[in-house]
Amino acid sequence: MKRVYLLAVIAIAAAAALGIAIAKHSGYVLIAYGGFRYQSSLWAALGGLLMLVLVLWLLRHLIGFVLTSTGVVNPWSRRNRSRRTRISVEQGQLDLAEGRWASAHKHLRRAAEAERQPLLFYLGAARAANELGRAEESDGLLERALERQPEAELAIALAHAQLQMDRGDSEGALDTLQAMHARYPDNAQVLRLLHRLYLERGDWSALVRLLPELRKHKALPASELAILEQRAWGQNLGLAATTGEDTQTARQALERAWQQLSNAQRQEPQLVLAYAEQMRQLGAQGESEQVLRAAIKRQYESHLARSYGLVRGEDPGKQLNTAEGWLKEHPQDPSLLLTLGRLSLQNRLWGKARDYLESSLRIERNPETCAELARLLAAMGDTERSNQLFQEGLNLLDSRLLALPLPKAVNV
Repeated sequence: MKRVYLLAVIAIAAAAALGIAIAKHSGYVLIAYGGFRYQSSLWAALGGLLMLVLVLWLLRHLIGFVLTSTGVVNPWSRRNRSRRTRISVEQGQLDLAEGRWASAHKHLRRAAEAERQPLLFYLGAARAANELGRAEESDGLLERALERQPEAELAIALAHAQLQMDRGDSEGALDTLQAMHARYPDNAQVLRLLHRLYLERGDWSALVRLLPELRKHKALPASELAILEQRAWGQNLGLAATTGEDTQTARQALERAWQQLSNAQRQEPQLVLAYAEQMRQLGAQGESEQVLRAAIKRQYESHLARSYGLVRGEDPGKQLNTAEGWLKEHPQDPSLLLTLGRLSLQNRLWGKARDYLESSLRIERNPETCAELARLLAAMGDTERSNQLFQEGLNLLDSRLLALPLPKAVNV
């Protein structure tokens, strides 16, 4: 309140001072230009000038108000276009996240055409079109994105490859990714997508060739890459064993694939197992036995010991003695006891085979061991125990099968 009084006092004082100034001296203003002549008192001229400024100020704000009102009412105004674009962006992204593909496609396509940086909206619209089964339209949106933002070639190509993979077009995805790999060989995402595609296609030889680049550019975590390497090389060994028209050619291809491995890889138990198994299936029993024996001597592994009982070396007696030497340090390994039972069968040592197989079963109830011992007991005349073991083996296998319905037993 005091401030209002103070301002009122100042205004009254200023008005009084102005009145005294006007009364004391009115002043004189003359403006002449050519035939034009204007004259008045100083104070009247100042008042007119003030009124002119006030009118111009009011006119400016009036024009701004009219333009603003027109922008609100006019659906084609810049303001309304920006508002519609913002709504399309927000709604399109929400629809895309929630899987409303048709709505997402409509809104994001509209936003892409209106925005200066449309890449993300074109990618979203292309994904929505792909989900709707409109592959050609999806590809067309990506082409339009490339026209608008050619500097984003790699990002668009990666999105294209992903969409091609999603719709099952592995050939198209392969062409896209191989082209990008040639242009951007160091890009980790290109390598990751290629790795996924090779896995889906079962192209193990191509994946093996890609492994060094995956490791060099750290495209995958080290633990995942180690598992992938073992799997890829193991599958590649199996693929090599099926190459060729005859066994000799297949064995040569398998040997070449084995020699392509590094020294460290040739000592990996899983790869040794894959190689030895392929050699066994190709009839190279002696070579398979030597490979397994050397691997177990380096590092004992239970699954290697189990496979050792499936191969027939050049000297079955020596093979049995070798395996019995491992028993001293691994007396409770059921896989080794199963192998010893099988090797004893190869050497026609029926009693020893029975003891080893029964020892294995006491440690672990295994359908393979049940079957081996049942076969032996049947041949030895113990039919009742043999039937029991066959039934037990079947029951153990049943636990691994689906619990599907079966017909009721028929009473005869």
